[in-house]
Amino acid sequence: MKKVAFYTLGCKLNYSETSTIARNFEDKGYKKVDFTDSPDIFIINTCSVTENADKKCHKLVREARSISPDAYVAIIGCYAQLKPKEISGIPGVDAVLGAAEKFRLMELLDGFVRPPQPKVFDSDIKELKRFNTAYSIQDRTRTFLKVQDGCDYTCSFCTIPLARGSSRSDSIANIIKAAEEIASNDVKEIVLTGVNTGDFGLQNGERVEKFIDLIKALDNVQYIDRFRISSIEPNLLSSEIIEFVSQSKKFVPHFHIPLQSGSNKILGLMRRRYQRELYQERVSKIKSLMPYCCIGVDVIVGFPGETHEDFLETYQFLNELDISYLHVFTYSERDNTHAITLDGVVPSQQRAERSKMLHILSDKKRRAFYDSHIGHEFTVLFENDIEDGMMQGFTENYIRVTAKYDPLLINSTKKVKLTAINEKGLVEVEEAVYAI
Repeated sequence: MKKVAFYTLGCKLNYSETSTIARNFEDKGYKKVDFTDSPDIFIINTCSVTENADKKCHKLVREARSISPDAYVAIIGCYAQLKPKEISGIPGVDAVLGAAEKFRLMELLDGFVRPPQPKVFDSDIKELKRFNTAYSIQDRTRTFLKVQDGCDYTCSFCTIPLARGSSRSDSIANIIKAAEEIASNDVKEIVLTGVNTGDFGLQNGERVEKFIDLIKALDNVQYIDRFRISSIEPNLLSSEIIEFVSQSKKFVPHFHIPLQSGSNKILGLMRRRYQRELYQERVSKIKSLMPYCCIGVDVIVGFPGETHEDFLETYQFLNELDISYLHVFTYSERDNTHAITLDGVVPSQQRAERSKMLHILSDKKRRAFYDSHIGHEFTVLFENDIEDGMMQGFTENYIRVTAKYDPLLINSTKKVKLTAINEKGLVEVEEAVYAI
């Protein structure tokens, strides 16, 4: 029995795909092991959103070779689609598979015998039309379910359409089937994920279903306690979706909504499909219906043309918004994007300073959000995450809590009263908990 190890860089979508590929290996008799357990095969699923992700790929190949000098090393994922020839030149790489080929690993790399020269399997991304169903099973608590892939947007900083192709989706029927399979594994929460999740419904280039139809159907799936939307563009987050979530039996009050900039000038340069006024309207709508809703925000600092005044406009906009936390990204030049042709390159030191300011703001926002919930009751899904005799979990509105370890609480949904924030920034709960 050959041993195979997996390592995933990047987003939740990558994790869902790695997990599915790993199950395919296990179905064929391979043994899945940890990266350090002297595997016979390494599968590295890459990301290429930032320059650091590329560098991590190089480092992982070196590490794999030091652990198992004779093992087979295959690289898949976004970086593999964008720069297959470059990756094949990394010492120690045996095979590179693009976006259309990664789900055919065992077919294309039959036997996993190391070749004299690296093999490259890639095709033009425009030819990629197939949707591959995928979901992660990392523990019993939460699963990432892929419902959409690719993107038809042309944001000037982004390589994802080049790495994953055009927007396409699974059918609602297939997603319901996958959700029921997940439920049979005693999973309590499903996170819907995709490149442009709100664009769900495109099949063979035609829109046949809508995202609102999908979430309405999922709301009736049995044995899943919670559904969570991983990320959704503000222009696709309709009032109908917000209103449905506010009354849903299972969709939780948590939205992660990419903003990228609070300056309309920069949003225009980024080729985003909305302005800050629309974003503000969406946040106001959510909070009017769900005052305790958690709202996360993606924001990019140091985009070409972003002046000090533009950044302050973004900072002030975020500071005044009723949001809960930020995911801050420092702009990174990527080949084959329009952004690298723009004037007004921001020096790296200024990018770092702006990133630091927004990280501090994020900490303040999260603390204020947590503080506003102290003394109130919420439901917590407890996880198998134990440290120093304490366990953790998340409320429905994405507050991370900590409680005294009790094995009976793992993978159970309990109603608790939030009592205080500890020195680690986690919310403590009353020891008396009860099932709902």
